[in-house]
Amino acid sequence: MFGGGGGMNPRKMEQMMSQMGIDLTDIDAEEVIIRTADEELVFHDAEVQRMDAQGQQTYQIVGDPDTRPRGEESEAIEGESESESDAGGSEFSDEDVEIVARRAEVPEERAREVLEETGDLAAAVQKLEVE
Repeated sequence: MFGGGGGMNPRKMEQMMSQMGIDLTDIDAEEVIIRTADEELVFHDAEVQRMDAQGQQTYQIVGDPDTRPRGEESEAIEGESESESDAGGSEFSDEDVEIVARRAEVPEERAREVLEETGDLAAAVQKLEVE
């Protein structure tokens, strides 16, 4: 249907999109989580692009997600919250804490506190960046 050559020149495509008011931005994402009613899709080191067009933002995620049920994690977190706070433990791995600390440029102790408070990596980074 289309002539050979394997597709359009990327530079020409970029020019056409710019003329139509479409802006593409690569996002350096470390992790993307999509939550549904039943499960979570967790993308590690995914390629993420944001497209801004006509006042709308659209995100494209490329990668292989790990899938985990939502019910089990929610129950585990609720069950651990009281006992772990007594023991001084955390529901977040050292890797999670390190990611937040590195992204927000804060000590790991502060990153862990805010992670415990917010319950979410992205929310913790966002809160720390505003402080």
